[in-house]
Amino acid sequence: MDIDHIVLWVDNAERSLEFYMKIIGLEAVRLNEFHSGNAKFPSVRINSRTILDIMERDELLPLVKKFTGSDDAGGVPINHVCLSVSGDEYASICKRLTDSGIQVQSGGENAFGAQGHAVSSSYINDPDRNVIEIRYYKN
Repeated sequence: MDIDHIVLWVDNAERSLEFYMKIIGLEAVRLNEFHSGNAKFPSVRINSRTILDIMERDELLPLVKKFTGSDDAGGVPINHVCLSVSGDEYASICKRLTDSGIQVQSGGENAFGAQGHAVSSSYINDPDRNVIEIRYYKN
């Protein structure tokens, strides 16, 4: 079993795409389709099997409520999303974050996660205040 996708609510999809592509270093998915109006939202690829969907809340919340059949759907925030990267990627992302004036909060060392204990982790807020953890493991 894998996580296929995670949906992040945002105020401005273009601003969030810029953050996830230029600062975090992820690749856009369906960008041309989004820009041409053929896709309601863009995504960014985490790996070959997982993407983050970037949905503008004001525009798409009514649609989410309709297809889930619930007025409560799509409005409950999550605690945070954690991205696992290599040590080199971790250093590069942290540098881009600080160079961009984005506050990086240490998550400490030896934090437990899906792959065991991470060497180091950091927390940041994306432009829409979604909390993103970046971490790397020894392997």
